[in-house]
Amino acid sequence: MRSGSACFFVYIVASPSRTIYIGVTNNLRRRVGEHKAKALPGFTATYHVDRLVWFEEFADAAAAISREKQLKNWRRSKKIKLIESINPTWNELSAD
Repeated sequence: MRSGSACFFVYIVASPSRTIYIGVTNNLRRRVGEHKAKALPGFTATYHVDRLVWFEEFADAAAAISREKQLKNWRRSKKIKLIESINPTWNELSAD
């Protein structure tokens, strides 16, 4: 997982009970670290949503934001299928 400033990521983090959050960032390592540290108050900190379970990389910020909006409009079942298409056991991906 690269974290350079020339790339952008759409990502999904999950709690142990599989509550999910979809976000976009230009630094995936930093952002996942913020989720793990509960550095920013809000939904992910409250519900312990801090395990990276899926991500996509984009060269363009607008494309990443468009994809994030698309995913947020999907039904939960479709989001789960997306996660499980690359990560069927919902393993933590941020260590890779």
